[in-house]
Amino acid sequence: MHKEERGIGELYSEDPERADELLWGRKTGPSRRGFLRGAGLASMGAALGATIPFHANMPAGLIPAAFAQGIDFQLEGKDPGLTVLNDRPVNIETPPHLLDDDVTPASRHFVRNNGTLPDPMPLSDWRLTIDGEVETPMELSYDDLMNDFDHVTLRLQIECGGNGRAAYDPPARGNQWTTGAIANSEWTGVRLRDILHAAGLKQSGTHTGHFSYDEHLSGNPDLDPISRGGPINKMMDPHTIIALKMNGEDIPAAHGNPCRVIAPGWPGSFSQKWLTRIWVRNQVHDGTKMTGQSYRVPRYPVAPGTDVPEEDMMFIESMPVKSLVTFPEAGTEVAAGMPFEVRGQAWAGDNEVAAVDVSFDFGATWQRADLSPPPNRYSWQRWRANLRLPMAGYYEIWARATDDEGVSQPMVVPGWNPRGYLNNQCHRIHMMAV
Repeated sequence: MHKEERGIGELYSEDPERADELLWGRKTGPSRRGFLRGAGLASMGAALGATIPFHANMPAGLIPAAFAQGIDFQLEGKDPGLTVLNDRPVNIETPPHLLDDDVTPASRHFVRNNGTLPDPMPLSDWRLTIDGEVETPMELSYDDLMNDFDHVTLRLQIECGGNGRAAYDPPARGNQWTTGAIANSEWTGVRLRDILHAAGLKQSGTHTGHFSYDEHLSGNPDLDPISRGGPINKMMDPHTIIALKMNGEDIPAAHGNPCRVIAPGWPGSFSQKWLTRIWVRNQVHDGTKMTGQSYRVPRYPVAPGTDVPEEDMMFIESMPVKSLVTFPEAGTEVAAGMPFEVRGQAWAGDNEVAAVDVSFDFGATWQRADLSPPPNRYSWQRWRANLRLPMAGYYEIWARATDDEGVSQPMVVPGWNPRGYLNNQCHRIHMMAV
């Protein structure tokens, strides 16, 4: 099976002919005769935004020069300190020291895409369709959402299910996120449950399916880059919203303009960007990345590298308890014996964080940090501790959060799974005392 998260350069470098098939839907076969005809040619042309007059001369496995650039680019509006993991689709993570704000600025919010990064749709053209298991299917404009429903403003965590994937061994497929696929911005919007009530949610409606206007990387309009959805109880939670504003401003293009789902505390894939449709269903949604092993983990512990049958996989719902050291930055020097502040963020999916402990002696002893309550459920929580490193030398600062059910972060990478989800091992940074 292929890795959809790989960039186009990686795909072509490993297996050019297979890349042709995956991206453009055409097998090139042992020779290039007949390459890029019909749907395959249309897909490549759509992705390039132009026809290819001399397509018959293209060698099999040739990556178009338009896509041959590396990933050394700066996404408009993003802090230059962010780390680009992939260019096609665009995926960018945030180093821990840039997550020190209680409210994550848009410039420092991670980016997780599955398809294209689309140009914003004109508001006059945009509509949100609510259909399926409802009494009155609806088509809502942006003005309808702004004027006809009550609004809420909440600080809400969004975390990619694969955050921390880079630490799994053997490596799991997908973007190799380290710790920075997490953010906690302030979102303003309409509770999804209010919209579903307005449409007359039927008792037969048990799940939702979400759709968006971004395109599949191939340009094929018949393919969705992602179409996830969730159980109706999560969609009816008062903290699940259709967001219209991010930190008081229009939602940036990279984060789903003009509106998106925010289903906090669950994998970010539930929070569909560039939203155009919510299909209320009487069964689990079976859209793109809802089947197979996508966003699923084994029902039982498995040895690293195990080939787990699909029937033994279960959906990820609430994300696990986690924390970050956001200050000081890794590698900072401090004076031996002198006090300094360490601080960070902690969160726990559907739960709250009950405690954060820090250690500078590799876990031999722990010190309880001061922990602030969240401003609302599903916001991360600020923690602070004053430390004193006793003598000159190399140190590591470890942080360990515990949730309100008594579950703590593990010191090591938790149980392996085929897609590298849910790594919540303790975060650590290195420091020097001089």
